[in-house]
Amino acid sequence: MAADEWAAGPFPDAASPFRRVRARLRAARAGAGGAALGVFSLRIAAAGCAYLAQVLMARMMGGEEYGIFATVWVWIAILGHTATLGLAQGACRFLPVERARGQLDAVRGFLVGGALASAAGGLCLALAGLAIAEIQHDVLDGLYGGPILVAVVVVPLFAFQDYLEGVARSQGWPMLAIAPPYLLRQGLIMAGMIGAVLFGAPAHAWVAIACTLVATGVSATVQGAVLLARLRRHLPAGPRTYRWRIWLTACLPIAAGELATSAFGFVDVVLLGFLAPPASVGLYFAATRIQQFVVFVAYAASAATAPRFAAARAEGDEAGLAALVRMQARWTFLGTVVVGLGVIAAAPLLLGLFGSDFHDSLPVLAILVAGGVTASLFGPGEDILIMLGGERLCVAITLAMLALAVLLCLVLIPWLGIVGAALAMAGATALRGLAMAAGARAVHGIATPAFARAAPSPGRKGAA
Repeated sequence: MAADEWAAGPFPDAASPFRRVRARLRAARAGAGGAALGVFSLRIAAAGCAYLAQVLMARMMGGEEYGIFATVWVWIAILGHTATLGLAQGACRFLPVERARGQLDAVRGFLVGGALASAAGGLCLALAGLAIAEIQHDVLDGLYGGPILVAVVVVPLFAFQDYLEGVARSQGWPMLAIAPPYLLRQGLIMAGMIGAVLFGAPAHAWVAIACTLVATGVSATVQGAVLLARLRRHLPAGPRTYRWRIWLTACLPIAAGELATSAFGFVDVVLLGFLAPPASVGLYFAATRIQQFVVFVAYAASAATAPRFAAARAEGDEAGLAALVRMQARWTFLGTVVVGLGVIAAAPLLLGLFGSDFHDSLPVLAILVAGGVTASLFGPGEDILIMLGGERLCVAITLAMLALAVLLCLVLIPWLGIVGAALAMAGATALRGLAMAAGARAVHGIATPAFARAAPSPGRKGAA
């Protein structure tokens, strides 16, 4: 593909501005809807694979070892998502814009620089975490010691694959973004654990983390090779420009937001790890794995539409941008409701596969699903703030909600146990969605709630 074709953007030109807007709007709706459906289908398949993997591990390891595995896995996810320095999300923001402007040297520079920075960031964070654990001698000497040592190697690979996912999403290749980390990796973890135990390895948490290491390495290699081959076909060779000051000015706040978002998503499990025995952590973590079926609706919509928000703004297509937001918000909410009801109906069976003790997680699952459905009602406020400018406000909102979640967990967990953790997270999640919607309207004049009336002046405003 020639350079001018790469830079032309995803929408066809038309003979007049009016026809051009209509053509873009039709293409955006069709493309976003089809992509979102495909992404959602793949994520459901991936969630099923992940669910089977968690059931397998819970059955094989037992409650205590499964709880240890869950706690260490949560820390891998938090550090891995943060280690990209915001460049994984930044790819969805900068690459479509640089492409639309025809600045292909900056595209090439971002692709290479981001990959190196993500892997290096993962290694630095993993070593820092190991140093902290070493200071706390009882941590490495206890039940968590072996899994933590293996996790140090997993984190850089996880961070690198997280960056690859962001790049694939930025190019409109959601299947390539999602299938390797969420389907292939989970399948390899499951196969690896079965194989390890069959060959005589103990069904312990450190073995499960070792299987995660191998699976992450293999899936990241496959994803990177396919992504590189596609980029070479579509992006002409040429010089690279590194605009680190511009990129990091925007991406470091996004990285802080990634840390806050990851911490927000896992703070309940982390605090349970300190306040409850590993078996209780396992019960709670099982419910969160099933609840992911509900969360994937919003993820699928975001993967398909978030880069389109940035491209539409860069091309001045405010009408198309507003229409995309309305479409995404309404379909995401309706899809979340349908999937949420289905999950609750199937919950006794889904939890029972983990073991008879896991039926105690049913109230936890119901509460978490209710929180997710309520949050989806407020639409893609977070995507708007990250993609169009306003990442600092996004970080501030997430940090505030994280502090609220921590406070609620510290109050409710000692009183109500795992149900208290679920209540804390459901409330904080719903309030976060409301705050993001308010921020998107204040900064960009865009009404994101599913059934909100359009803002009176939906043109672009200044970024926070």
